[in-house]
Amino acid sequence: EVQLQASGGGSVQVGGSLKLSCAVSGHSFDEYIIGWFRQTPGNEREGVSAISAVDDSTYYAASVKGRFTISRDNANKAVYLQMNSLKPEDTAVYYCAARNRAWTGSWWELGFYDYWGQGTLVTVSS
Repeated sequence: EVQLQASGGGSVQVGGSLKLSCAVSGHSFDEYIIGWFRQTPGNEREGVSAISAVDDSTYYAASVKGRFTISRDNANKAVYLQMNSLKPEDTAVYYCAARNRAWTGSWWELGFYDYWGQGTLVTVSS
């Protein structure tokens, strides 16, 4: 069974940085597509970023492109989300998710993923 553990959330001021980590248990981590999502109260969970398994291609929502960077460390079975130039609207609970099947569909859709971790809260204050 695949389990994901997100960590690294916290409180930061506008313009600051945080690095989220997603530790993944299970076999064949290097075959997993990993995505990051975020959710605020009363809103749907939205896709933030994803990284492919085949060639480490990266994908970003328009709202975070140029500020966030996703990366993976296959040796340590982890995926990271470096978040820079944080804004108040980045405040949310962040989740990581994994897909261990071939890429069919859209990375920003919830149903694209097979496994989800618990969230980690990011709070950006002015």
